[in-house]
Amino acid sequence: MPAATVTELSAETDVLAPVRSELLARPLEFIVAEHHRLRDLCRLLDGIAEAPGSAAIPADAILHCIEHELPLHVLDEEEDLFPLLRRRAMPRDGAERLLGLLSREHAEDDRLAGIIAGGLRARGTADWDGAGFRTALASFSRGQRRHLTVENAVLIPLAELRLTAGDRDGLGRRMAARRGIVLGGRSHG
Repeated sequence: MPAATVTELSAETDVLAPVRSELLARPLEFIVAEHHRLRDLCRLLDGIAEAPGSAAIPADAILHCIEHELPLHVLDEEEDLFPLLRRRAMPRDGAERLLGLLSREHAEDDRLAGIIAGGLRARGTADWDGAGFRTALASFSRGQRRHLTVENAVLIPLAELRLTAGDRDGLGRRMAARRGIVLGGRSHG
């Protein structure tokens, strides 16, 4: 998918809206929906990399996504989904290697997100480093796309295969609690 043009950027900030909380009852679907939103974020970031000085950049929406929503998503995976998979996966699944790789990528994503946030805040000031900002945007987008591909193609199918209904219920409740939401009943996903 091509990068968003500068004029399209402000019209596309709705794609960065948080995923509907009702999906938390089906936590794996919620995670996949967040992955779609992160792909949309990458598309916006690619557009910014092409025209970083544009006034049309939806900086507030991007900052909220990378400073609040992305960290929640990473916590969902690192503190809840990954430990469940470590307990449920079979040795032949190769889960430990996969989860280690994804955790290392999360750390790099966090580093690049910090550079991007700083760049968005510094645009138009003496502290602005356009070249470093564009490099961080490109690296983040490229890394996210690779990361999301692996998660959607390997991690989520493994979770669907190995997690019990009880695991999924607990996962959904913990993810909801992280967002200040209380889920009732049993999940379906």
